[in-house]
Amino acid sequence: MANTKEKDAASRGSWSVSNDDDNNPHRFDFDLDRGIRIQVVEKLGTSPFLPLNKNVGPQTSGIYALYFQNKLVYIGKASKGTTKSKRTLRARLSEHVSKISGRRNITLVDMRCRYLTFGSEWWVFAAEFALIAHYSPEWNESGFGSKTPGAGRPGTHRVGKWNKLFPPRTKPE
Repeated sequence: MANTKEKDAASRGSWSVSNDDDNNPHRFDFDLDRGIRIQVVEKLGTSPFLPLNKNVGPQTSGIYALYFQNKLVYIGKASKGTTKSKRTLRARLSEHVSKISGRRNITLVDMRCRYLTFGSEWWVFAAEFALIAHYSPEWNESGFGSKTPGAGRPGTHRVGKWNKLFPPRTKPE
């Protein structure tokens, strides 16, 4: 016979078999992370490759993928409406062009990109997270992006992995 708590739940139209969710054969949670990841990975795979150069990409928010020698190495975002920088895809990709152009051991000929735009700024963040979780791109933890943990901060002498692989070009004297 059901206890009072179970009878009360049944009368409200809900039913709980157990508080132990891990062992509850009736419990179901939607895996939105997996659903988003599957869709965004599929859509990015159909986005055309473009050469990485100044003025590539639209002046809107979105996510982008950078490829070095045909290998996906970086996933980034540009969120015009929800970040302090207010950068667009075009602005963010152009920043990467400038950074790469000033480095040794790499040229823009080695680089390609893809991008996706979304109807909502929220999806930009969700898609970037999903793609990074799926691909684990090498440069996302190398110091390539705009936020390098510790490197370049006053009082530290840390040099990121990306800066070691692709040091700045020395200016002719």
